[in-house]
Amino acid sequence: MENNEKIQLFEKTPIPSAVAKLAVPTVLSSLVMVLYNLADTFFVGMLNDPVQNAGVTLAAPVLLAFNAVNNLFGVGTSSMMSRSLGMRDYDTVSSSSAFGFYCCLLGGFLISLFCTVFADPLMTLLGADDATRDATFGYMFWTVSCGAMPAILNVVMAYMFRSEGSALHASIGTMSGCILNMILDPIFILPWGFHMGAAGAGLATFLSNCVACGYFFVLLYVKRKSTYVCINPKKLKFTKEIILGVCGVGVPASLQNLLNVTGMTILNNFTSAYGADAVAAMGISYKIYMVPMQVGMGFSQGIMPLVSYTYAGQFHKRMKKTILFALKTMLPLLIFVAVCYYAGAGLLIRSFMNNETIIAYGTRFLRGFCLGIPLLCLDFVTVGVFQSLGLGRNALIFAIMRKIVLEIPALILYNKLFPLYGLVFAQPTAELVLGIAAVFMLRRIFKRCQGTQE
Repeated sequence: MENNEKIQLFEKTPIPSAVAKLAVPTVLSSLVMVLYNLADTFFVGMLNDPVQNAGVTLAAPVLLAFNAVNNLFGVGTSSMMSRSLGMRDYDTVSSSSAFGFYCCLLGGFLISLFCTVFADPLMTLLGADDATRDATFGYMFWTVSCGAMPAILNVVMAYMFRSEGSALHASIGTMSGCILNMILDPIFILPWGFHMGAAGAGLATFLSNCVACGYFFVLLYVKRKSTYVCINPKKLKFTKEIILGVCGVGVPASLQNLLNVTGMTILNNFTSAYGADAVAAMGISYKIYMVPMQVGMGFSQGIMPLVSYTYAGQFHKRMKKTILFALKTMLPLLIFVAVCYYAGAGLLIRSFMNNETIIAYGTRFLRGFCLGIPLLCLDFVTVGVFQSLGLGRNALIFAIMRKIVLEIPALILYNKLFPLYGLVFAQPTAELVLGIAAVFMLRRIFKRCQGTQE
């Protein structure tokens, strides 16, 4: 099954137009996802109860753990699908899609089961104490125990549609759930509604993810004759080629997110020693910081199908131009955002919670995070290139460097040298070192592909 429109996009469309068609919807989707995460914090913050806000913050590492499954079967499957499209191997495209779909369902079920059975020790591991345990559990019941499967499934299906160039449809599906979440949040959280607090935020998230999954199933039915995305169990194959192709990229991407969860858990545990106000301020600051982070991540994910296709199809000059265009576009934007954040840190924190102690903490936290924002594009694009080319081991090395070698030791060191406030400088330190490494790694990739004729 060939689709001339998709071939035209990947092979002939001018790079700025192709990148815009693929990356802009993905970036918008990422921003909406951040907004819906911020909506939880914003509406819970309107209760002016640091305990409820801390409950949402402490549960964040578990929700990040979803990304381990998202990346294993989302990034891994989409990379395999795009590379197979570039080689015109359409049977492998369909089989890879079915493999990713059913495996992500199983992964979501296992996470839900584990977090439900081991809820009590998990609360302690996350840093919840007697004051914050109930709020944390209430939020996690809906988002994890009930909501792990739909939360993971809608992200993985978005990856699969994006892999064939349907970035707009993928983004509409994701955004539909996010927008519904923002509508439901105040209804379930605030006193004029159901007044459920953090648990209400979790319920809104669960329902919105179910709606997003529904969109993708309807889309799959409507486009069944023109899409490469396939969930037919007859296409499910456990061949060596598919397992290694998906897992070779997906497992390192999954481990990268587990390391991110570890880093956030350590950050929250260090912060929780200074009280609920500090935890709430750190959570607000980090979610604001996630806006440019998601822009960088969304842009790098958006160009991944184009990089994968052009690499597998031997269009190496087009691949190089795509990567350089992405970097030239993102770097000035992230520098601008960092400057604005630094100047308006206090106003941004106050917009979420009008508590002077939290504003004082949050302003200093956010300004520390700002230092690493411009370097995010180098890190994310380089890791995205590794994943696009099937170089999962290189992506894993970057992840280990970022968390194990750089960020976690920096958290421990900076907390001893500058208690509490030093914690936020660990990420900028890691981004600086990785930014330098990224330049050298991209040059090596370009040199290896140099001279290839289209």
